[in-house]
Amino acid sequence: MKHPTDVVEVGDRIRFDGGVHVMAGLDGPRCRLVAEKGAGVQVLLLTQVLGAQDFAVLDPRRPGRSRVPVHGPLDGLDAAVRERALAWERHILEVETGHIGPHRDWPPRPGYDPAVYGLAEREAAKAAELTATGEQVSVATVRRMRARYREQGVWGLVDGRLKRERSALGRADPRVVAAIKRALEEQQGRSTGTLSRLRRQVGWLLEDAPGPGAVAVPPVATFNRLVRSVAEQGQIALTAAGERRRASRPEPVFTPTVATLPGELVMMDSTLLDVMVVCEDGQARRPELTMAVDVATRSITAAVLRPKGTKAVDAAVLLAQTLVPQPMRPDWPAYLSMAASVIPHTRLVTIDARMQGAAARPVIRPTTVVIDQGKVFVSRCFLAAAEHLGITVQPCPPASGHAKGHVERGFGAIGTLFAQYVAGYTGNHLVARGSTVEDEACWTLPQLQDLLDEWIVCGWQERRHERLRHPLMPRLTLTPNEMWAALTGIAGHVPVPLNGTDWIELLPSRRCAITDEGIRFEHRTYDGPALNGHRKRSTAADGKWEVHHNPYEPWQCWVRLPHGWERVAWIHQGLVSRPFTDTTWRHIRSVVTRRADRADHEERLARHLDELLRRAYPGPSSRADSTTGSGNAPARQAGSKPARRRKADTGPPDHPAEQLPPLDEEACPAPDTAGAWNIFDAHQEAQKW
Repeated sequence: MKHPTDVVEVGDRIRFDGGVHVMAGLDGPRCRLVAEKGAGVQVLLLTQVLGAQDFAVLDPRRPGRSRVPVHGPLDGLDAAVRERALAWERHILEVETGHIGPHRDWPPRPGYDPAVYGLAEREAAKAAELTATGEQVSVATVRRMRARYREQGVWGLVDGRLKRERSALGRADPRVVAAIKRALEEQQGRSTGTLSRLRRQVGWLLEDAPGPGAVAVPPVATFNRLVRSVAEQGQIALTAAGERRRASRPEPVFTPTVATLPGELVMMDSTLLDVMVVCEDGQARRPELTMAVDVATRSITAAVLRPKGTKAVDAAVLLAQTLVPQPMRPDWPAYLSMAASVIPHTRLVTIDARMQGAAARPVIRPTTVVIDQGKVFVSRCFLAAAEHLGITVQPCPPASGHAKGHVERGFGAIGTLFAQYVAGYTGNHLVARGSTVEDEACWTLPQLQDLLDEWIVCGWQERRHERLRHPLMPRLTLTPNEMWAALTGIAGHVPVPLNGTDWIELLPSRRCAITDEGIRFEHRTYDGPALNGHRKRSTAADGKWEVHHNPYEPWQCWVRLPHGWERVAWIHQGLVSRPFTDTTWRHIRSVVTRRADRADHEERLARHLDELLRRAYPGPSSRADSTTGSGNAPARQAGSKPARRRKADTGPPDHPAEQLPPLDEEACPAPDTAGAWNIFDAHQEAQKW
């Protein structure tokens, strides 16, 4: 009985007209049938054969078999093996059709004409022909090769011994392999040991299972190769670091991160910089670098250095810095300006007047920002800042550095291209660290920030990147600035001006009550005439007001009153002679014991803070003047050899430190609020642009 899915091809055995025939040929609507018993040859219409009542394909094609001959695997074999398989293919085709390959117009050779000889006779003729050439081939061998060819194509004609996959473990004893695998699995999660320890553990396992002396542990070199093969086959990490990398690695298939427009995808992250800096307390520590990298142009749109423990305000301000141009420093050379670069400065100035005095660094408005699960980036302050600026935040899974690989690779490039040339370089790992790194540290945090800003403009943005290709000239590698210039012509540039209110909105916020004493939080009291008329009053249900503060300027805060933002100063600002940060204030709180009421304790904290700052800021020395120069030292001096000891000005870069008179606790003059204390003024920052 015929089946509707049967496929008839040349060489198939079919049942037709009460007998078994072989489909010897197909020519348009006609077919040639050769009776399996006897030499009868019939030329019939194909529709007549397929429509017969007893038609059936006796050895139908298996569903999984390919209709196209398999030749690809032959490429991995030796030339002799490949030629032998192709020779067998020619022999089989001649047995089944009477022709060899494409030469179907040639008459069949004697003994192979399907119109004269039956299939069995042709098989016998082929066996005799091959035996005459010196190769012992029987009729059964020819039939077996025909069956393999019909099942697997030419790949089935290859010697099965040559097609066996070689084991990566070689001829290793399965018991040794099992012991190695068990030992590797047992050490997962533990500290990394040596292969000699693993070899001893495998020996103990072999003694416990087969018995002492039953199975010998392979020699050291053989054992080490076997361990690596077992680990690779079983996807087992050999080290603790490899285990962590494997655990954080996503499941394949991997999809590359692609962005075609500036700001389409911006990645942000933080890491410790491999450079020691002189902190505000006089100690040498590694700062923390937070930066944003645009995927489409590979531009570092913003980078901020802070003491270890980056705060949410740093990440929020980093977002804002990507929207405004980088201003030129007074001592920067003119060739670092945007007007002297490949960026279309003249056209951009007509769109955004802020570009007039900008450095050659792109201004990119992020559309989507990729962050990790750090508390800085998932904080309410950062998320509120992103929402205020119209930026979508996309968190990546925990412990997945691959999800923000562009910024991770950027950190590595900064270490090799910038950090290792700076005095106080610590090396990228502990074993590479020198013995006098702390003594070499001579740059303060503001000074190193200026060095980094200048290097980004002249070092990073002007360095060709292999992955940056011009849209119309894919063979041409571009720099980040050139890529931004090319894509700006496609995507355009829309300026996003930020006023003083916007900068205040980016700062961390909290809810505080306005009492008769003022606003109090973090053991500090803020008061001023602007609070009059609002004390012990509030339109909110909780009776509190929205207060924004900058952790790097704890001596002031901003409160949102009905008519807008008002700046309120710390009441003990006059007792402190130097700027300070929230980190220093917390340190003072931890070392000063409270022995009086709240007001007296706050005043005592302020006096101890001033004493600490006076010790930490002794003023510039001759060595500091000759080594560090001004606070805005250019990046080209980053690799200069510093003196052995450090004594550098740690004040703000635009206001060098001064020699201070001894502290007069009775009459301490208030510092100039328009001078060194105004490290960050929201309205002043907005007026720069």
